[in-house]
Amino acid sequence: MKIAVLPGDGIGQEIIQQALRVLGAVRGDGLDVEIEQAAIGGAGYDEQGDPLPVSTLSLAKAADAVLLGAVGGPQYDELPRAMRPEQGLLRIRKELGLFANLRPALVYKELAEASSLKPELVENLDLMILRELTGDIYFGQPRGQRQTDSGQREGFDTMKYSESEIRRIAHVGFTIAGKRNRKLCSVDKANVLDTSILWREVVTDVGKEYPDIELSHMYVDNAAMQLVRAPKQFDVVLTGNMFGDILSDEASMLTGSIGMLPSASLDAQNKGLYEPVHGSAPDIAGKDLANPLATILSVAMMLRYTFGIEAAAQRIEKAVGSVLQQGLRTPDIYQEGTTKVGTVQMGDAVVAALGE
Repeated sequence: MKIAVLPGDGIGQEIIQQALRVLGAVRGDGLDVEIEQAAIGGAGYDEQGDPLPVSTLSLAKAADAVLLGAVGGPQYDELPRAMRPEQGLLRIRKELGLFANLRPALVYKELAEASSLKPELVENLDLMILRELTGDIYFGQPRGQRQTDSGQREGFDTMKYSESEIRRIAHVGFTIAGKRNRKLCSVDKANVLDTSILWREVVTDVGKEYPDIELSHMYVDNAAMQLVRAPKQFDVVLTGNMFGDILSDEASMLTGSIGMLPSASLDAQNKGLYEPVHGSAPDIAGKDLANPLATILSVAMMLRYTFGIEAAAQRIEKAVGSVLQQGLRTPDIYQEGTTKVGTVQMGDAVVAALGE
């Protein structure tokens, strides 16, 4: 298994290091892993003047899976748009054809009290947000800024989806729902947007091929409200790129911390890029404060979705549950009565739990 490891910026190096330790600890399950690292984001710009260097993209294309830390930092804010770290992430998703973004929101019972909501609303929560990742307003053309006849500046972006793009992600959504609780909620804004009207029509049509899946539709504003009112009503939430970007971050706080959420971005053959949902957190970088659990859980997703090694994935998830049961907490999930630990100590604990 060839894995391209792209630590990125900020806390990326720290959390990736712990994830690789965990990956090494499960090699006894018969994993034959070849790892090579490269720069992306701000690190790529610093190294080669490009947030996605040609060598990094070549490595990612040759690999079976990509494990990424995080990108970004305030020192890059004044760069031209094309050179900013986030553009490297958008480009690698596009270049690899990673159209399906899986973002689970799973609440460990030990962290129910850490949620922004009442514990009874989130206890045992297990939902999946499926975000289309390579279309929508982030990639639509034309886009830019211009000056109007009246002399004002205006910005414009194009929200656009083709039928084939919608159909492709819808099939993924129904397939995932079939392996879970057989409920799929498609989120759009069909009362306002023509793009969403097409989205709803195509998803409904694809749904006819999956008669055993309960399909519902919800406007995005209502979905945002329902996620904090009654999140356990959802199983799989299917939505477009921009809406999914927002809703998945909202869902992250149901779990107590964005530092707990992994993600997978897959192509049509299940090759994937795996990364934590959170950003580079430059304010805590190098201070041994970052929560590595989202990145460690991203490794579990990689083993499950790209390599099909379910046993090893479950071992990692069980180990994370074990350290939480022990009361170990990084600062972002710390509560009175638990034990505060740093990034390395949390990695130590997960590796130890894997050996039990």
